[in-house]
Amino acid sequence: MPTTATKTSAKASKGAATKSAAKKTSGSAKSKSAPDAVDMLTQDHKDVKALFKEYDKLAKADGDVEEKQALALQICAMLTAHATVEEELFYPAAREVLGEDEDLVDEADVEHASAKDLIAQIEAATPDDPHFDAKVKVLGEYIDHHVKEEEGEMFPKIRKSDLDLDVMGEELAARKTQLLGDLAEPH
Repeated sequence: MPTTATKTSAKASKGAATKSAAKKTSGSAKSKSAPDAVDMLTQDHKDVKALFKEYDKLAKADGDVEEKQALALQICAMLTAHATVEEELFYPAAREVLGEDEDLVDEADVEHASAKDLIAQIEAATPDDPHFDAKVKVLGEYIDHHVKEEEGEMFPKIRKSDLDLDVMGEELAARKTQLLGDLAEPH
C-alpha cells in the first residue's frame, strides 16, 4: 500500500511531467484565460473579415443606412483596437525576435497607417456619402492584404521564435478589452 510520502512524490513527479509536456506542446489544450497571441490575432482577422462580408452584402442590396453605419463603425472599432494592441505590444516584441526579418514589422506599420487613414475617413462620413461604400470596400482590401502577410509570413516566424505567446496573448486580450471599453464610451 502506498504511503502518503509516496503519493505526494508521485503527484509532484506527475505535476512536473505535465508542466514539461505543456511547455513542449506550446499551444495544445491548456487551461488559460486567453488564447495565445497568434491565435487571438488570427481570430480577430476572421471576425473582421466576416463583418466586411456582411457589409458587402448590405451595400450590394442597397441596405438600411443606419445598419450600414453601425456595421462600418463596428468594423472601425475592431480594427482600431486590433491595430493598437499590435502596435503597442505585439510588434515591439516581434521586432525583438525576428532579427533580420524585422522588415515585416515595418511593412505592417505602414499598412496600419493606410488603414487608419481610411478608418478616420469612414468614421467622419455617413453612408449617404457617395464614396462611403467604396471606402469600406477598399479598407477591407487593405486588411485582406495585411492579413495575408501577417498570417503567411510574420506569424509562422513568430511561432518558431522564443516569444512566450501565452503571456503575450493574455496581455493583448487585456489591452484589447480595455480599448474596446474606451471606444464604446460616449465622448
